Amino acid sequence: MGFTEDITKLSEQVRKRADQVVGEEAAKMALIVPFLSALGYDVYDPSEVMPEYVADFATRRAGQFEKVDYALAINGIKVMLVEAKARGQKAEAHDGQLSRYFNGLLTTKVAVVTNGVEYRFFTDLRHKNVMDKEPFFTFNILEYDSKDIDNLKFFHRDNFDAAAITNHAEEMVYVKGMTQLVGNLLRSPSEEFVRFLVAELGTIAPSYEIQGRITGKIIEKFQPIVKKSIQGSLVELMTRSLSQEIAQPIEVQVEQEIEEEDKQQESQESRIVTTAEEIAAFEKIKEITQTSKNYNFEVQYKDTASYFGINLGKTTWWFLRLYLSSQKKSLITRLSVNEVKSLAPNFEVQEVTASLGDTGSKVIIASVSDFDQLALLILRCYEAEATKHQGFVPDAIRMEKSA
Repeated sequence: MGFTEDITKLSEQVRKRADQVVGEEAAKMALIVPFLSALGYDVYDPSEVMPEYVADFATRRAGQFEKVDYALAINGIKVMLVEAKARGQKAEAHDGQLSRYFNGLLTTKVAVVTNGVEYRFFTDLRHKNVMDKEPFFTFNILEYDSKDIDNLKFFHRDNFDAAAITNHAEEMVYVKGMTQLVGNLLRSPSEEFVRFLVAELGTIAPSYEIQGRITGKIIEKFQPIVKKSIQGSLVELMTRSLSQEIAQPIEVQVEQEIEEEDKQQESQESRIVTTAEEIAAFEKIKEITQTSKNYNFEVQYKDTASYFGINLGKTTWWFLRLYLSSQKKSLITRLSVNEVKSLAPNFEVQEVTASLGDTGSKVIIASVSDFDQLALLILRCYEAEATKHQGFVPDAIRMEKSA
């Protein structure tokens, strides 16, 4: 079952249970814990989902240490905090200890306030390591659309990347504000907006240029003209087929932006310790991919707080993600469950959300030594990704392979 189906199923359960849930503890067990499980966190592993978490810097209030309801960790690194409210309580306000914990735990870039139905996600866009007062994303388990699901995938355990979440949060906030601003201007063009457009008319053609000073009378004259022009432009945009004209440039631009973001993240990722086990896994995978008779891409790795990714020289061209914590080990592929099961018959295989938008498979392993039995799967993952980018292989390499 994929991530979207997991959330759909949970939504149906919450709709049936919600009216019977009374109090904060009931909301945690009946609503919130299943939601954390749907996000891929092992709610039965106290090293991954830590209830009633008390930090080393916690202070006493009314004779008790301050705590947060849940701290979520990936490979021992705390990445998200959750404060629970009772089912009937609004999820708008949060107690002061949540922000104090967020500010004190420097690895934690996401804080959530929820009543089991509405989930409000916070980060530190305004001031680094200081929790924002307003959420950048709100998810309602009973009322959501496909875009909300796409946004929610960022917080899935298999996708969690603090830097990517920060970048996405910033984009969401400014897109929302810019959309409101543009919408207001299109519905009711301001005097400044009309003045700007009138002044720019001459750049289209000299015959359009307005001579002399742009007075109030000219602005008044052009107000209805601007409104009609906006309506005409919107109709033209909606009726014109833009997909063929802009599809390729957008793909290139998005990939370039991702690469630039990756470079910006290097300083943050330099603090991540790459283990000997991860290096051993990389070397084994590299050895397996070198047996390919069809491709000769340079295999590289990217270590993050949540996973150890293997790619074809670009981080967006990944074909394996490894999770090698001491408690559990697995690898994520971009292949379907049925194909993976046929290539790994002796291993447990689960369907997961492999990346933001893709559905892939998870293979549970005991250790890196299992890669010997998974050589065919690893090679297939490598060649499946290489096939997408074979046009980027230098001619010299293709000639060498064909020789």
